[in-house]
Amino acid sequence: MNGSLPSSPNVVDITLKRGSAGLGFNIVGGVDQQYVVADSGIYVSKIKEDGAAALDGRLQEGDKILAINGIKLENLAHQATVELFRTAGEDVVLRVLKKFPQHMNGPTGSQPEHKSPVSSLGILAALLGVASIFAFIYIQNHKRHF
Repeated sequence: MNGSLPSSPNVVDITLKRGSAGLGFNIVGGVDQQYVVADSGIYVSKIKEDGAAALDGRLQEGDKILAINGIKLENLAHQATVELFRTAGEDVVLRVLKKFPQHMNGPTGSQPEHKSPVSSLGILAALLGVASIFAFIYIQNHKRHF
C-alpha cells in the first residue's frame, strides 16, 4: 500500500486469496447508491459462508472498504468498484475501516441487553399509585361522622 490513506487503530489491511467463488463477500454503496447517509463509501453487506473472507475471519459485515490493492475507493460508482474487485487479481489487499457499533445502518450481530432506569421509576410510580388508592379507600371507610 502507498500509505497515503490515514491510519488509525480501526484501519487494517487484509489480504485475501481469491477462491473458486471469488472473495466471498458482497458490497453496497458508491456515489450512486449511498448506503450510509452523507457517505458514498463502499461497505461489506454480506460475508458468504465458506468464502475466502469467511475463512480468513477478519472482514466483517458493516466494515468500510477504503482501498483495493492501494486504489482508493473515493467518489466511485458502485459498478466501477465492482469492476475493480473483478480485475484485482488472485491476491487482493483491502484497506478496511472496521465498523463501529453505532456507526452502521446495516446488519449487526447480537446486541447487549440494556436495562432502562425508566422501568424502575415506572414500577415505583405504580406502587405509589396503588398505595394512594388504598389510603384513600381506608380514609373514606374510617371517617367519623359528627
